[in-house]
Amino acid sequence: MTANIKKIPLAFGSAVIELEIPERNISSVILPSEPEKMGDAAFLIKKALENPIKSRRLSEIVNPDSRVAIIVSDVTRPTPTAKILPPLLEELHLGGAKDENIRIVFALGLHRHQTEEESKKLVSEEIYKKIRCIQHDTRRCRRIGVTSRGTPIEIFEDVLDADVIIGTGSIEFHYYAGYSGGAKSVLPGVSSHAAVLTNHKMMIEEKAVSGRVDGPVRQDMEEAAKISGLDFILNVVLDSKKEIVSAVAGDFIEAHRKGVEVVDSMYKVPVEPADAVIVSCGGFPKDINLFQANKALDNATQAVKEGGSIILVAECAEGIGNQVYECWNRECRSPDEAIERFKHCFEFGGHKTAIVAKVAKKFKLYLVSKLPDEQTRTAFFTPMASLEDALSAVLSKNPDAKIHLMPHGGQTLPVRKDNG
Repeated sequence: MTANIKKIPLAFGSAVIELEIPERNISSVILPSEPEKMGDAAFLIKKALENPIKSRRLSEIVNPDSRVAIIVSDVTRPTPTAKILPPLLEELHLGGAKDENIRIVFALGLHRHQTEEESKKLVSEEIYKKIRCIQHDTRRCRRIGVTSRGTPIEIFEDVLDADVIIGTGSIEFHYYAGYSGGAKSVLPGVSSHAAVLTNHKMMIEEKAVSGRVDGPVRQDMEEAAKISGLDFILNVVLDSKKEIVSAVAGDFIEAHRKGVEVVDSMYKVPVEPADAVIVSCGGFPKDINLFQANKALDNATQAVKEGGSIILVAECAEGIGNQVYECWNRECRSPDEAIERFKHCFEFGGHKTAIVAKVAKKFKLYLVSKLPDEQTRTAFFTPMASLEDALSAVLSKNPDAKIHLMPHGGQTLPVRKDNG
């Protein structure tokens, strides 16, 4: 008699892979608990803008002479900027702001420059024609101070020259800033190379983990944003279908925390650690490269017993996604070597090698992707040609293995149930 087989769809790039797994091996499917939508995106955003948290409305902050900078996410983020901008511009026009005085700034942080096509697609053809859109340039930053943790506050001059600075973005878990959104649009969004590196150095501190707002990286970002004069934020929370389910606006800390509460209620899931986890990032753009895909790996570690296995399902169509990361992977022969090197030499990109190295020492890592086997191995994963092969590898060692499935690994944060 054959065992009952369950079919579970997992996103892989823009496609879907179907996992066939014996029902007796499934510990649980870790899914977000998604709320009822309280209205369409435009309605939710408009409502947030009309009821800002601890702030005046934008239409009361701007006047016809105001120079406005709107910071928006770049192509690596799932933020639906094209849906956020129309109600935001409407609110600015209500206060008399003129299109020619508004700049849309793409927050690239240290990411690559975007093509014109990508920029157009992010903001919409219509807005791209109407409003000047510029990309952040790390070489054109002005220094305005230093945070108490020693991070230079060096901000893109086009942002500093504005009278009103508005940050937009989406709030989700972030593996060392706790959460995305809020102050993150300023640092790293529109900051200098030195500022981003100094801030990111704190990522190996104990509190720099997903799902905390009191970690050093976020606290440092918020201090920098305050000194830079971030006046207002408009952030959204997305469900697993990338639809807007909530929007918050106003003070960049208070409004952000309101959004954080929504994220926690949707995406923190209590679990008993299992023998293995099969985790998909949730498809494109979250698995565009291994650099981005690692966020899902990081979340999955919470749901596995030490010594267990993690199977990461990530297409990685654009390869490793960061040259320094690729270089460290090639040069560090073992996880220990990577961790040692990172202690003595902080290099952005190298941090991914060190973080994966830490994970690889605790768990057996498998990767189902389009990366060449050699690249997969140097990144401390065992390459697997298919999801079936990866599952067989786990079950051949332990046929009774209990396995958690995480179809939205980038968004879901398993929280270990207390053992007492």
